Amino acid sequence: MSRLRHLRLEDTPFEAREFSLLWLIALATYGVGDIVTTLTILYYERRFDEANALLVASTDALGRWGLVLPKLAVFLLCLGICVYGARVGDKVLYYLPPVALAVIGAFATAFNLRLFVG
Repeated sequence: MSRLRHLRLEDTPFEAREFSLLWLIALATYGVGDIVTTLTILYYERRFDEANALLVASTDALGRWGLVLPKLAVFLLCLGICVYGARVGDKVLYYLPPVALAVIGAFATAFNLRLFVG
């Protein structure tokens, strides 16, 4: 239980509601939007191939999980950086990870949708 206290925003200059909103947006764009649209294009549309060589190797070895697991690892790493930034009061480390994931996810989702629509 003592490890979980490090995941709380108590004694930090940041609010839990803001934290939740930032990560909800990152989850919606990077976690869901990008993954769902990429899987749709790769496995159901089949007109395009994955451009990222690391994800190609990963999906060749693990199938759909080869796309999901690396993205989950990046998401959790960014979440850890954000929590660490909150604990030390660093605004850059706190805001940059969820904002970067949200921007990357929104771009990737829009790009994938554009490919899908034609």
